[in-house]
Formats: sequence, C-alpha cells, structure tokens
Amino acid sequence: MVIAGAGMAGVQTAVALREQGYAGPVTLLGAEPHPPYDRPPLSKAVLLGTAEGSTFDVDFPELGVELRLGVAVTGVRPAAHLVDTDAGPVPYTALVLATGAEPLALPGTRDHPAVHLLRTLDDATRLRPVLDDRRTVVVVGAGWIGAEFATAARQAGCHVTVVEAAGRPLAGALPAEAAEPMAAWYAEAGVELRTGVAVSRVEDPGVRLADGTLLPADAVVVGIGARPATGFLAGSGIALDAHGAVLADGLLRASVPDVHAVGDCVSFPSARYGRRLLVHHWDNALQGPRTVAASLTGEEPAVYDPVPYFWSEQFGRFVQYAGHHEAEDRLVHRGDPHGPAWSICWVSPGGVLRAVLTVGRPRDLTQGRRLIASGAPVSPGLVADPAVPLKSATA
Repeated sequence: MVIAGAGMAGVQTAVALREQGYAGPVTLLGAEPHPPYDRPPLSKAVLLGTAEGSTFDVDFPELGVELRLGVAVTGVRPAAHLVDTDAGPVPYTALVLATGAEPLALPGTRDHPAVHLLRTLDDATRLRPVLDDRRTVVVVGAGWIGAEFATAARQAGCHVTVVEAAGRPLAGALPAEAAEPMAAWYAEAGVELRTGVAVSRVEDPGVRLADGTLLPADAVVVGIGARPATGFLAGSGIALDAHGAVLADGLLRASVPDVHAVGDCVSFPSARYGRRLLVHHWDNALQGPRTVAASLTGEEPAVYDPVPYFWSEQFGRFVQYAGHHEAEDRLVHRGDPHGPAWSICWVSPGGVLRAVLTVGRPRDLTQGRRLIASGAPVSPGLVADPAVPLKSATA
C-alpha cells in the first residue's frame, strides 16, 4: 500500500489499515520535511506562538509504516502501478491519493515577499514575526481562514483590515441572511472590514484596491479559497471533476483500478443530498480513511455518505456547521442572530433537516447532526423555537 500525502487523511488511512488488520507493507509519502501534523492549530495556537506545532501522536515505526518525508509526488502511472516522485518512482499494489488542497494565490503575487498564504507549518512560521511585531496587515478574503487569521492578528495587537470582493463575509459558503450578523463581529474586534471591493494589485507598501484606494500594509495574507492538489495527475487517466478533485465512487475508488482517494482532493456522490460533494474540512479527512481501509482490506464497507461537519473559532465565538444546504431549502432562525448564541437551520421542501449552523449552541449542532443523519421529517415551527431541543423538533 502506498499513500500519497501525509496530512490528516493520509495518516488516518495508514492507521485505519492497521486497525482493520492489514499486515503488509505501508508507505506514506509526505511532500513536507516535517513530521505529519494537524492543520487547524496553524491559524490559532501555532500562529500565536502558544504551541510550536501540532504533530500527530502516531508512532510510525511501531505501526510498521515507512514514512518518507520531503518526497513530492509528481505523477501516477496506473498501467505500470507506479507513483512518480522527485526522489524516483515508487511501485504500488494499491494507491491512496491523500494530497489535500492548495490555497489559491492572488495573480502575480506568488513570489512577493510581503504576501503570505496560510496552509502549511512553514506558512505559519513565516507569519509569526508579523504578529510578534504587531504590524499592519491586510487580509484578502473574508472566508473562514481570513476570519481566523484576523482574529489571531488582532489578539496579537496588529492593525488589521480585511478586504472582500463580495458584499459580505462568507459569501461562498452562506446566504446573506446567515452571514449578515457575522459582519458586525469584525468591528467589535477592532478589525476594519471592506466588502464589495476587489484587490487590484499589491504594491510597496500596501494593497491597491479596484476603487483606487491604497491600504498600507506590512504584510498581506491571502485567504480566497483552495483547490484540490491534483495537478500531478495530468496525463494519468485518473478522472477529475470540474473542480479538479478526483472523481470517486461511493467507496472512494478512483476511475482506474487499485487507486482510492480521500480527504480534500476527492469528490464523492451523496445519496443524502442528491449531488456530488467536495468537502474541504478536517472531519472529512478523519472519516473517509475508514471507508478506504475497509475497501482495501476486503471488508464490506458502507457507502461513504457522511453528514459534513466543520467548525471555526473567530472573534471570540465558536461557529459550527453540519450538513449541506441548497438555495431551495428553507432557512429557519433559532434565537436572535445578533445575540451571543443562536442557530440557523435549513429545512428541505420535503420537511427534512438538511444543515445547521450554530454560534455558541453546541447542543443544537450535536442534535441537529443526528437529525440530518436520520432523515426524519421535522416541524419548522418547532425548529424555530430555541427553547425546544432540536431532537424534539420532529414532525
């Protein structure tokens, strides 16, 4: 077994293979030189210097896993059962692609010394002096990563401006009615939020907006999304979807024999939501490996169709989201969205809970996630009453 990618998805695949009884050789290839680590702390404790890293507590020698670090995958030759790397080809009997996603960069800024991305341990390490020196920072993108970095930067004492081309934060993830209350969080934290204006270019010393405004900046942090890290699959014959994700079936098998994919680099069909899902979240990288390992060890795995889950810590609030919503779903408030704790639920036209967003209401998240998984019909009137536990909101 060869696993390409040593992040959460790759490490958990190696662990799951052993847990499910596979006794043969396992090779784990990691492009970075660092021991495998968890990514969520990078925008929090690691960035602020309250933790030096987030290395996984896995004894790879004890597990019987050959860990090869600093080895980047450059191609796959399925017919020859070979993975090409910058250290030479690696033969495989079965291959698991777990290469994750890569952040999008602003055009023309890839090598600019003042422009930063936040995806790897090295990225967080390079950003630490920016926070330590309390510099002036412009964050491009008011998504999850932009908000988390802005939170950390303000906590460190930096002057922070966030620029968002859309008219509101989280425009790509949430409808206006759900995201609107979050815009006030920026001002409360002392962060200037500019929406509805794009970045024209990065200059010295700052960011030039499309309306001509120059925002002074010692550092520019870009958080405008990510795409599956699958460029190395060009010419391999492994099918990709329109987003560049590996096109997998319900058992996370790729389009060619003996290749699976897991985590941020793969999309899979969801019967629950009636569409293919591409989930760039930590929980997906944790759950998917169990399905892949069961398939590889000859078990009868259940079709992979999780209730997606995500959390974010921003501006003193714990935000959680479970499920997946569509435009036709009915949005139902639970509590005052301008208060300290509230939730939003999405109910399908057929009366089934599809997704739940919670701010400071973890019980709603837990109960809502179970309701989504069950597919039980709910009463929108009961869902809207914050005094009624969600588990009791069934129709």
